[in-house]
Amino acid sequence: VKARGAVVMAIAKESNREVEKVADIVVKLPDIDSIIAPIVAVTPMQLFAYYMAVEKGCDVDKPRNLAKSVTVE
Repeated sequence: VKARGAVVMAIAKESNREVEKVADIVVKLPDIDSIIAPIVAVTPMQLFAYYMAVEKGCDVDKPRNLAKSVTVE
């Protein structure tokens, strides 16, 4: 990905120094038990996705093609 000029973003624990060598942007999470780490990582990922969608001009409240995959009873 970097060979094509992309910016690499990673979400990792504070103690993980290896990720800094390969990623351009690192969101550091506190060093916590591996069992709950995915739960803690979800929040920054959701916020990142939300703000990227807003920046691109997408309507986050009415996603395109949602009606094709979700039905209301």
